[in-house]
Amino acid sequence: MSAPAPTEHQLLVVIDPTARRIDGEAVRIAKDVLCAGATAKICLPEDPEEMARALSRRGSRRPVVVGDDAALLRIVALLHRERALSASALALVPVGESATEVALARALGVPAGPVEAARAVLDGVDRKLDLLVDDSDGIVLGGLRIPAVPAARGGGGTGGRGRWWEPGLRTCRTLVRSLTATGPDSSPSVAGAPPGQSRGQEQRPGQRPGRGERGGHRLRVEADGVLLADLDQPVEAVSVTTAGAHSDDDGLARVVVQPSAEGGGGAPRTARARAVTVSGPDFRYHADTRVGGPVRTRTWTLQSAAWRLTLPRD
Repeated sequence: MSAPAPTEHQLLVVIDPTARRIDGEAVRIAKDVLCAGATAKICLPEDPEEMARALSRRGSRRPVVVGDDAALLRIVALLHRERALSASALALVPVGESATEVALARALGVPAGPVEAARAVLDGVDRKLDLLVDDSDGIVLGGLRIPAVPAARGGGGTGGRGRWWEPGLRTCRTLVRSLTATGPDSSPSVAGAPPGQSRGQEQRPGQRPGRGERGGHRLRVEADGVLLADLDQPVEAVSVTTAGAHSDDDGLARVVVQPSAEGGGGAPRTARARAVTVSGPDFRYHADTRVGGPVRTRTWTLQSAAWRLTLPRD
């Protein structure tokens, strides 16, 4: 398919300053292809404020982002806050320092090379995509996850401070041991050691816990009101993903809860839901390329077909 005449496209090409700095050649190639196939206004913002001003004056021009995943997220978040996300399709020419910095673009279906991506801007089709919006008005385009808690030295929980429930848990364990110490099945144990740990298995000061001793999250996870995990069921990780550009979109997000070995392990618990609420002790989460938190509760709600992205026809 030949490129449309320049009068058929009115583009606002927003070139991220990081892209200009790390790969000026890719930026030049993308700009040449876009200007050859469309009437393009080039914008070279130096900060988010300049980017916001340029977008507010775009008129009927279609925004095209030349930059990495972070640049795309900034523009989508800005248009979302202005409630203008559905007014026009967006397009992206990914330019990043590494493949990791454009991983979201690839997952959404955007071509990797500047020539192919720029041609997709000119010849592609607009596809409606879902996004997640949290209760602080933050957005997630691809997916979010609450990763496993890193193992800490000395078994002292997270950050060296210990987890909030551990003092009470140790008290309960001590009480149980004192009540069962005289039973026929009792075995020698070390004061303060977890149940089932013998004297020979006592952890030395500063010793890193083994993989099986790794603590899980104590989180309550609800998907459309259905309980997938509670505080007494430690989980290794939680993930929530939207439907991709090439997926069958049923207007629901996919939720996966991986039980922790600390809680007995088992198969992942999955669900399809429009709203997901996670609550519990302070936790952090990875939303696309960003890290959020710590928070004690957060709800993400799927907005189906909330934005449009120009992608290759095939």
